[in-house]
Amino acid sequence: MKGGTMDGDFRTEFVREPVALKHFPALVLNADYRPLSYYPLSLWPWQDAIKAVFLDRVDILAHYDEVVRSQRMEIQVPSVVVLREFVKPRKRVAFTRFNLFLRDEFACQYCGSRNDLTFDHVVPRKLGGVTSWENVVAACAPCNLRKGSKTLRESGMKLRQTPRRPDAELLRNLGRRFPPNHLHESWLDYLYWDTELDA
Repeated sequence: MKGGTMDGDFRTEFVREPVALKHFPALVLNADYRPLSYYPLSLWPWQDAIKAVFLDRVDILAHYDEVVRSQRMEIQVPSVVVLREFVKPRKRVAFTRFNLFLRDEFACQYCGSRNDLTFDHVVPRKLGGVTSWENVVAACAPCNLRKGSKTLRESGMKLRQTPRRPDAELLRNLGRRFPPNHLHESWLDYLYWDTELDA
């Protein structure tokens, strides 16, 4: 198995390459029937899902129509699997460029543009501003250039929201708003079953 998925960290060994999505990925749910991750969506290549079945680490909840055969048997390709043992979600959110963009919903925090994103220090570094959740925001290149190393007051610009350290639950919920290009119909119940219903 590539990368030791079965023995590695369940929360990071997910399919990220679009090419892999063409080959029947399985949605991986935690033992509480929630996806291990929404962004990236917790997916395994079908080979890893079948191996996990034979290792008794998962149960199959849904299948593709495709069947794979060996000399001794055949098995329908799993489309949704659930872990038999609960994997505790991470509490701490890593301060990464990706997580910052996700917190800010992939939008410039000055003008709302979703194009040409970079990041900006609200209090400029030359004025003692630090690189932290509370001082760095997603910004489009034009706004970043316009603000430069000025303060908000000097630049005449305003933030759309106050930057804060997100928790894992917030990022998980935000991740649901950005589904991947490929969503198999058998996944939908498991991706959105615990969201609030509209009144």
